[in-house]
Amino acid sequence: MPPLSCFQGYCVVDVVIDALGAAGDGLAVAPDGARLFLPGVLPGERVQVEGPVVLSPSPDRVDPPCPHYGPCGGCVTQHLALGPYSAWKRGRLVEALERAGFRDVPVAATEVTPPATRRRADLALRRRPDGSVALGFHARGDSARVEDLSTCFVLDPRLVALFEPLRAMLRSLPSLRREGSAMLNLLDSGPDLLLRLDGTPGVQERTALAAFAKAQGIPRIAGTSLKGTVSETLAQLGPVSIAFAGVPVAPPPGAFLQATPQGEAAIVRAVLAGLPKKLTGKARIAELHAGLGTLSFPLSAAARVAAYESAPEAVAALDAAARKSGGRVVATKRDLVRQPLAPKELEAFAALVLDPPFSGAAEQMPALARSSLGRIVYVSCNPAALTRDAKVLLGGGWRIEAATPIDQFLWSAQLEAVVVFAKGK
Repeated sequence: MPPLSCFQGYCVVDVVIDALGAAGDGLAVAPDGARLFLPGVLPGERVQVEGPVVLSPSPDRVDPPCPHYGPCGGCVTQHLALGPYSAWKRGRLVEALERAGFRDVPVAATEVTPPATRRRADLALRRRPDGSVALGFHARGDSARVEDLSTCFVLDPRLVALFEPLRAMLRSLPSLRREGSAMLNLLDSGPDLLLRLDGTPGVQERTALAAFAKAQGIPRIAGTSLKGTVSETLAQLGPVSIAFAGVPVAPPPGAFLQATPQGEAAIVRAVLAGLPKKLTGKARIAELHAGLGTLSFPLSAAARVAAYESAPEAVAALDAAARKSGGRVVATKRDLVRQPLAPKELEAFAALVLDPPFSGAAEQMPALARSSLGRIVYVSCNPAALTRDAKVLLGGGWRIEAATPIDQFLWSAQLEAVVVFAKGK
């Protein structure tokens, strides 16, 4: 039984932390056998449960660099040294594949992206009673509260530099009544801002937003309602663009990007390395959930690419860029949940690259497992979904040739991976 620390008749439980869980919390066992999940602690540490208070720190413990660490829900493992942190992330991928039934998989070391490189931020906004605005990430364990950020050690400094001017501008914006969000994407053309507001900006507000965009070097500001899916341009001072493998794409507001340039490059390297070694000039690759073409254009250097995507705005941007880039990428709008590719359709391809949303690709996996494909490269952003989907491939006789954990969300519990599945000789 764990020991008790007692003072003046009041006792609290001391426990030893067994491991880090999937959310980055320390795992321990209470005297009654219940599992405990304790934030901010590390394996091997003896801690007082109430607090928790660390009584004997781990040699892997370091001082968190960010003043917002703890209350902010963005980072949960800044107290863990880089080496053990990288090993923990790799272990999460090993565990996900083992749960799917794959043992002794060749899993590479974790590709960890450095601090101050993240180019995406979805910042929560709250209007305070005095009219000021809190801007930051949701508090850990309390989504109703916003940790008002003065800095951020994971974001690109060019985004951090917008915190104060954005906060000041929003204070005078009546269409932010009580709450909203500010999504920032750092494109090649500069910051791109999508505001989700609980009010509708009028003419004067649009004029103020245009002035703000000019002062801060923001080519475009778009807006939508809190629950809206369609945005409108509130101010545009110039074109927006981001390049993939040298091909410029004009993304819609709030478009999905890989979180960091370094993480994107690591994913591209692992995907290209997972393709069949001998692809003829007429070979075709199917790419599912292609988005804006992050992988489409790098893949087109190896073979012709049939890129499938369901979001209309993303398909339009990808198609426009593809038509100007030599015709080796063909973009097709298709809802892959309601209409997954059938085994017969898959016969046309030498390989398939799959980059599904967080929920995975449950609807597509049975057809892939039965297909005549020889190679599937799965880009995962959710170990649990990867486990479920990989289990289907195992049942179809597939094996894993390589797996690479990629840590784009530094100090978080999130993990991305590229897993190469093969079938036949």
